[in-house]
Amino acid sequence: MQSSGGIVSGKIASHEPVRTVLSGPAGGVIGAHRVAQLAGFENIIGFDMGGTSTDVSLIDAAGPRISGEARVSEIPISVPMLDIHTVGAGGGSLAWFDRGGILHAGPASAGADPGPICYGRGELPTVTDANLLLGRLDPGLTLAGTVRLDQDRTRRFMEKARAPIASVEEFALGIVQLAEAEMEKAIRLISVERGHDPREFTLVCFGGAGPLHACSLARALNIPRVMVPAMPGALSALGILMSDVVRDYSRTVMIAVALPSGSKAFNRKGREGFAKVAKKNRQDRSGTNEDVLFLLEPYFSELEAKGAAEFRQEGRVGIAARSADLRYVGQGYELNVPAGPELLQRFHDAHRRRYGHAEENRKVEIVNVRVRMIAASEGIEFPRKAARADSSHAVVKRKSVMFDEAWLDAPVFQRDLLAPGNRFGGPAIVHEYSATTVVPPGCWVKVDEYSNLVIEV
Repeated sequence: MQSSGGIVSGKIASHEPVRTVLSGPAGGVIGAHRVAQLAGFENIIGFDMGGTSTDVSLIDAAGPRISGEARVSEIPISVPMLDIHTVGAGGGSLAWFDRGGILHAGPASAGADPGPICYGRGELPTVTDANLLLGRLDPGLTLAGTVRLDQDRTRRFMEKARAPIASVEEFALGIVQLAEAEMEKAIRLISVERGHDPREFTLVCFGGAGPLHACSLARALNIPRVMVPAMPGALSALGILMSDVVRDYSRTVMIAVALPSGSKAFNRKGREGFAKVAKKNRQDRSGTNEDVLFLLEPYFSELEAKGAAEFRQEGRVGIAARSADLRYVGQGYELNVPAGPELLQRFHDAHRRRYGHAEENRKVEIVNVRVRMIAASEGIEFPRKAARADSSHAVVKRKSVMFDEAWLDAPVFQRDLLAPGNRFGGPAIVHEYSATTVVPPGCWVKVDEYSNLVIEV
């Protein structure tokens, strides 16, 4: 699995291992995209919360977004990667007080060893421990089939750690609120700060801890609904199984163009480059939008030919998708947009959406041309259960859960027993092998035909 969201052969991965540096989160993005499409949701925000971090991504009608450069441990890596934003907030994030007595949650994590207090070895409070004391995780049920949570041990160590906070429950609630504030900022960064309205999206949550916090985050961001896929803790693995075979090719061209009215098409460097291409092809073009495509065609064709040859060696037939990295002359960052007749206009529109303005009379620099060769993977058949209206058969117990500083009585549903067509309202807890879903008061859950939980917030 590559960081860009596609499969490559083991041979290629061994020669170019940098392409796999963020393969796990990339699998989650592909999985979220595919299951959301199947459920009928096109615009989604992927929310993947695990033990040490949270990965968020935005996907619209254009599909998962690709970035040409990312930073890992503050090191820039210039290979194609899915546009994923990561913050240090996970189930194992440690709660701590600074010198001024202010409570923090993360980014340091308890990790797998010693882990949260409730797992039996850790001694420092974590987000998981806070969820247990708030009743959102159940010590009477097992996690992942084998892990039983130690509530008494958790309460004992959190009493020691709560410092000036009045009660251990208030301490736990504060930890959860701080972790959710960090995750809320991450979602705002990839949506609101990039010109997208969260009200037009569905929050698709996965990872072992994602469904615990998704509804609360959706309310804070005015996201209208949450979708919890079947087996949310394994969605990244499922995404890898569903991924296409992909190879990415690029070439730096550094050509500046200006097409405000079609009269002065190219600057000196661009005009000289265009003249060479035009002479070679025995054609002459005036300064129009088509000139740009004509100028870039040899570069795209070269990359496509290389990709097609490599796919043939593997016995595959690929489909090419073209794009380009553009910026206004003088800028130090680019936006990637699909190639086509409206290339420059697409860039202006993308710039306006991302930064709030566009300068359509300003020269645009085409920095890189890119070709993505794609060979579709075999489809996966998703199982469907028989529909059933009544959900009472799936309730395994009732318990007290804290919401907004108040203890409320809530049913605990066993997700394996839920069937398509089941509906119920919050407060409720849905327990399953790989995750726990928290449904706050006022939210309504419907189980769709693919056993996804669709929660109206």
